[in-house]
Amino acid sequence: MGYLFTRADVGYLGSATGRAALADVDRLALTSVSLLKDLEQVRGAYGDRAAALVETVRLRRRATAKLADAGEWLFTDDALQQATPTAVARHRATRLAGRAVHDVTCSIGAELAALAPHCPAVLGSDLDDVRLAMASRNLSGHRNVLLAKADALTPCSVDTVVTADPARRADGRRTHDPAKLQPPLPDLLDAYRGRDLAVKCAPGLDFDRLGWPGEVEVVSLDGSVREACLWSSGLTEPGVTRRATVLSSKAAAWTITDAEPDVIDERPPGQWIVDPDGAVVRAGLVRHYAAKHGLWQLDPRIAYLTGDTVPEGVRGFRVLDRMDFREKALRAELHRRDCGPLEILARGVDIDPDALRSRLKLRGSQPHTLVITRIGRSATVFLCVTP
Repeated sequence: MGYLFTRADVGYLGSATGRAALADVDRLALTSVSLLKDLEQVRGAYGDRAAALVETVRLRRRATAKLADAGEWLFTDDALQQATPTAVARHRATRLAGRAVHDVTCSIGAELAALAPHCPAVLGSDLDDVRLAMASRNLSGHRNVLLAKADALTPCSVDTVVTADPARRADGRRTHDPAKLQPPLPDLLDAYRGRDLAVKCAPGLDFDRLGWPGEVEVVSLDGSVREACLWSSGLTEPGVTRRATVLSSKAAAWTITDAEPDVIDERPPGQWIVDPDGAVVRAGLVRHYAAKHGLWQLDPRIAYLTGDTVPEGVRGFRVLDRMDFREKALRAELHRRDCGPLEILARGVDIDPDALRSRLKLRGSQPHTLVITRIGRSATVFLCVTP
């Protein structure tokens, strides 16, 4: 658990004296090797302020990989862990452009910072005094943001879109139980029934069981699934109940919904295998993605796709050979091909890629990729060129 900040810490860190001290501490390495020595030096210079200064500098360094323009921000460890990556928050903000928005779990203000350039009025509320104080410092440059102390389950605004990000930890552990979120998701949905609502939640929730009547959007960033968002029906397009949005720091974003066609052919495996982005898989839109790109499934129960071309910008695996999954025969074929570095993708089969790679005892020089999956009742392996 990280350092427990107080409101007095926030006041000091935001003052001219605190900012100068932070700049001084930022000159230190503060690595795992040097931390004890560095902390001793900071204590000698700043006494009881040392822990807050060191923690803030270390959190700011961690934040640079997740949040834009946060080099001068204040954080708690938990708040930074839960903060939405800037690219994802900005995507959500564009969907809410032009609306007044109330973030009822605003924490240190990461979502508010993304909303402020797009929305005429932004309200943030939270019950945590320290996080609200940090948010006030972090958002001091935004004139259209108002902060208040309020319980997320007690509506205190009107004519706003309500956004929320319930904490996904219970008893110190991550939870996928909607009732154990903080605030509990069922209670949150009841509190704002009939309002335009967008709720960030974990992509591992069972959305079919939840019975959400609006849209579930699953978002990935640079190949990693980051979150799901529940959008009420007033904030989405007619007929859309599932959406996958794929964000990238290097390419244009794209999206696909269940309102698009999902009719695909049943054909033997093609020349390529495509593993769809995790957002597409989690959103249940594999068939829609296949139909859009002229692909088809290796097996109707498995998310791997195949075809004779690969969608532009997508990492595909060109098939060299196909065989039943038998380790002895597979080892012999890989040795024959002088295989060394080996990437193993497995879906629908009970295989530990690391353990299998060790058992294959490869000593060659040529990189290859194995795609191991179940087709019908048989475990099948595709030997592919590593992209």
